[in-house]
Amino acid sequence: MGRLDGKIALITGVAGGIGRAAAQLFASEGARVVGCDLKVYETNETTRIVSADGGQMVVMTGVDLGDEAAARDWVNKAAEVYGGIDIVYNNAGAFRIGPIDQMSGEDWRFTMKMEVDSAFYVTSAAWLHLVARGGGSIINMASMAAIRGARFVPMVAHGAGKGALLSATYHFAAAGAGLGIRANAILPGLIRTPGTEADGVYDHDDSPGFIMGAANPMGRTGEPMDIAKVALFLASDDSFYVNATSIVVDGGQNVVV
Repeated sequence: MGRLDGKIALITGVAGGIGRAAAQLFASEGARVVGCDLKVYETNETTRIVSADGGQMVVMTGVDLGDEAAARDWVNKAAEVYGGIDIVYNNAGAFRIGPIDQMSGEDWRFTMKMEVDSAFYVTSAAWLHLVARGGGSIINMASMAAIRGARFVPMVAHGAGKGALLSATYHFAAAGAGLGIRANAILPGLIRTPGTEADGVYDHDDSPGFIMGAANPMGRTGEPMDIAKVALFLASDDSFYVNATSIVVDGGQNVVV
């Protein structure tokens, strides 16, 4: 038996990186997965990979989760696919970086929309579906940027957005506890994904990714599956008594000097 047998999981941002790893892992553990992403080709590729491994997954592409109507419509359609929702993994996010004195209001608002609003819209729309199933698990993708300042890249908007999402997690947990709904957050350190590679974090030997990896107690920065495995724990009944918790997944980098 898989750890997620009989469970229906919604995962946002499945086109690659952590979202793709989570979709593969959840499906391999018996979950029926409904995913979404704006990227069409990459999202369909995730479905192909999951299906080739024998998993069950349906995706909807071109969904802008920062648009309330679009997010709610996706959740309601996703609930119809397999007949309910047991797990909501708010993995998707997008942000803009820049020095504080140069960041525009537009960049700030974009980041808040994609990292705070989108998770709220999805969770709000999924709430009654979770209640109808007798409860479930909400997993929010926060970040170490929510609780630490960053010097290697100026990311005040990202940190503020993830900090807001971390706070919302506690309120989701407080509201859902009596309904059987748990809510927890994952705080990754630097993870090597297509997104961080595209941002130049791993371009050459003295790029931040390799410098931070060399300084990490584990000798490297994180990989998508490092995060997906923690999400699997939070999605499963193994974490039944884990609620309103934030789990740091950074190899110990933030506390070891």
